[in-house]
Amino acid sequence: METAPIEHHGLIGDLQTAALVAEDGSIDWFCAPRFDSPSIFAALVDDGHAGGGLCRFRPERDDFVSRQLYLPGTAILITRFMSPEGVGEVLDFMPVTGYEPSERHQIVRVMRMVRGHGRFVFECSPAFDYGRAEPDIDITESGVVFTGGGQALTLNPGRTELASQIERVNGGIRVVLDAHEGDSGGMVLTAGPSETPRTVATDEIWRLYARTRDYWRGWVGQSRYTGRWREQVERSAVTLKLLTYAPTGAPVAAPTAGLPELVGGERNWDYRYTWIRDASLSVHALLGLGYRDEARAFLSWLRDRVTEGEPRIMYRIDGSTDLPELELQHLRGYRGSKPVRIGNDANGQLQLDVYGEALDAMYRGFRSGLRPAYDGWSAFTRGIDRLCDSWDRPDDGIWESRSGRHDNTYGRLMCWVAFDRAIRIARVLGAPADLPRWTAARDAVYEQVMARGWNPDAETFTQHYETDVVDAALLYMPIVGFIAPEDPRWLSTLEAIDEHLVSDSLVYRYDPLKSPDGLAGAEGTFSMCTFWYVEALVRAGRLDEARLTFEKMLTYSNYVGLYAEEIGPTGEQLGNFPQAFSHLGLINAAVRLDRALG
Repeated sequence: METAPIEHHGLIGDLQTAALVAEDGSIDWFCAPRFDSPSIFAALVDDGHAGGGLCRFRPERDDFVSRQLYLPGTAILITRFMSPEGVGEVLDFMPVTGYEPSERHQIVRVMRMVRGHGRFVFECSPAFDYGRAEPDIDITESGVVFTGGGQALTLNPGRTELASQIERVNGGIRVVLDAHEGDSGGMVLTAGPSETPRTVATDEIWRLYARTRDYWRGWVGQSRYTGRWREQVERSAVTLKLLTYAPTGAPVAAPTAGLPELVGGERNWDYRYTWIRDASLSVHALLGLGYRDEARAFLSWLRDRVTEGEPRIMYRIDGSTDLPELELQHLRGYRGSKPVRIGNDANGQLQLDVYGEALDAMYRGFRSGLRPAYDGWSAFTRGIDRLCDSWDRPDDGIWESRSGRHDNTYGRLMCWVAFDRAIRIARVLGAPADLPRWTAARDAVYEQVMARGWNPDAETFTQHYETDVVDAALLYMPIVGFIAPEDPRWLSTLEAIDEHLVSDSLVYRYDPLKSPDGLAGAEGTFSMCTFWYVEALVRAGRLDEARLTFEKMLTYSNYVGLYAEEIGPTGEQLGNFPQAFSHLGLINAAVRLDRALG
C-alpha cells in the first residue's frame, strides 16, 4: 500500500515529540521519547509498508471519503470518515507533557459515531528503532504491551469490552468496533517504560481531551495578532510551538527525517534537530505575535551554546552535537526516494551566518524587554570578539551545499548583522564591549560586500564573490537593514531574482545547474524564500504584487494549513514536514504585509 502524500497529514504533539496522522487515519510517523529519538511508526519513509510500523484507525469498508481539520484554536486533529452507512470521526491528540523531560508520552485516539452506524478497525504493529527491532507482543486481558529495541508501547483500551476483542494478526493486533450514532471508543497509546495495560475510562479520556483543548486555546489566546490572515498565522504559531522541545526551549527544524526534496532523489535529510538559524528566526516570528516566554527560553538555550565556543550550525535538542549521518537501507523511502537518512553530516560545516541570526534574535528579544543577564552578555561578547578575527573566510553557506566553501555573500551579510546588533545592544546597555574594534569589523564587512558581493556587469549582488548568479538568500539584505529597499543596487538585484529564481510567484533557493551543490538532481521551490520575497516586495513598494504572491502561497498549504520545506512542480509538498522555516516565514510576511496595507 503506497503511503499517503506528504501533504495528506496533520500534526499532533506534546511539546517533546510529535506524530503525523494521515487522512486515512494512519499514524505514519512517531518518535519517542523525543523528536530525535528512534521511530516507532515510520510508514511515511517505508512507502506505506508494514516494515516502518502501522497504527491505523479507520472504517472497515473502503468506500469512504475522509476529511481532516483541527479543533479551532488547538492542536487536536479531527479526521472525519463519511460512507453510505454514516459519518464517524477519529480525534487524535497528545496531552501536553510539560516542561520536564519525560520518558512517557501518550497518543489518544478516540472514535465517535456522529451519524448512522459503521464498523471501525484499529490496527497496531509498531516497528521500533526505525524498523530495525522486531517487537515482542504481550496481549493481556486489559490491553497490549509491545517491546523491542529498548523501546516499549502500551496499548490501553478506552472501553472494557474492547480489550476482550483484541486479536493478534500479522505481527501486530487488530480490534473491530461496531458503532451506532452516539457511540464512542478510544485507545491510549503510551510510549515509554513498559507498564501494565489498563482500561482507560471514557470520562478519563474526555478529561484528557478537555485539558489538552484548554491548554492550546489558552496559549493561542495570548497572540496579539489581529490582522487579515489571523487563521493562517494562528495555525503557523501552533505549529512552531508543536516543534519546540519544551524542556530546553529549542525548536526543531521539522519533526521528520528522510522526506525527499525531489521524489525519487537523494536529497533526503534528517531535520529533527535545532538549527541556530531556524530557531533564531523563530524568535522573530513569535515575538511579533507577543510570545515572550518562548523567546526567553530559546535565548537561554542559545547562550549556553555560545558559551561553549564557536557555535555549530545545529544541535540535538539537549545541546549535544553527536549527529553521525546513517543510511537506513532497509526502508524503501517515501515513494521510492532513497536513501533514508538519520543524523546529519552538515553539522560539521562552517556557516558564518549563524552569528548574525543569533545576535539578531538577541537584539529582537532585547527590544521586547528581554535584557541579557551578565553571563549571557559576556558569552556573546566573547563570540563577537572571535568573529572579529574570523569573519573573512570562505564558508559552506546557508543551504548546506556539499560542493566546498566559498566567500558567500549571505554569510558576510549576517556577519555584518552580528556586529551591528551587538553594537546597538552595547550602546543602550552601556555594557562592556570593544566598540571601536566591533565598529571597524562591521564597516569592513559592509565595504567588502559592496565591493565584492556586487557584480557590476550583471548589475546584481551575487551568491558568492566568484560568480555572477543570484541566490534567494539575498532577499534578506533589506529585511535586516543592510541596504535600503529603494537603493538602485537592491532594486536591480530584486529584478535579477525575479528573472532567474521566481516561477509564478514561487521562489527557488538557487539554480543547481549554475550553482552546483555536490548533489544529483533538482528540487522544488523553497517556501521560506517565497515568504522572504513577499517581504522584499513590500519593502520595495510593490504592494499589489506582494499581496497576490502571499495569497497564492496560501493556496499551497495543505488542508489544515501546514507547509513542508518545498513545493513541487504540480503543487505537491516536498521535503520534511511540517517545516518551521516555512511557518515562521509565513508569520513574518503576514505581519509585515498587513502593516503595510494599513
